[in-house]
Amino acid sequence: MVDKALFSSDSTEWETPDELFNELDKEFNFNLDPAATSGNAKTDHFYDIKSDGLTKPWFIHRFLELTPEKGRVFCNPPYGRNVGEWVKKATEEVENGNAELVVMLLAARTDTKWFHRYIYNKVEIRFIEGRVKFKGTKYPAPFPSMIVIFKRI
Repeated sequence: MVDKALFSSDSTEWETPDELFNELDKEFNFNLDPAATSGNAKTDHFYDIKSDGLTKPWFIHRFLELTPEKGRVFCNPPYGRNVGEWVKKATEEVENGNAELVVMLLAARTDTKWFHRYIYNKVEIRFIEGRVKFKGTKYPAPFPSMIVIFKRI
């Protein structure tokens, strides 16, 4: 059985399961979540829909210091038509030095322009075995997922 909400356009936000995030955070030590809400942010520093992570640089400022700390970013972007913009943003933030690394949870859409333009043969891809069960859903996603890791070389 598939959760009908996963096919609806009521929401493009699907909260990352804690177990998956915690495993990645242990490896990468994230300090920014640029596509969050106050209720599902995975890091202390985050951008929500109002602050718009697509338009902000992905570095953080330490409490009272003026020097930016490069982002170690975890991003589970909205699963809508603009996901390619988020993938492009991840590439740009690593290339321009704002982010040390960006780890994204994405639907494994290997037939898309954004996959071929920004991911395929350019970054590390970890395909997830089975289907992700997003928080707050009754059933696993009806699509395969992947972890994509953007790092400056």
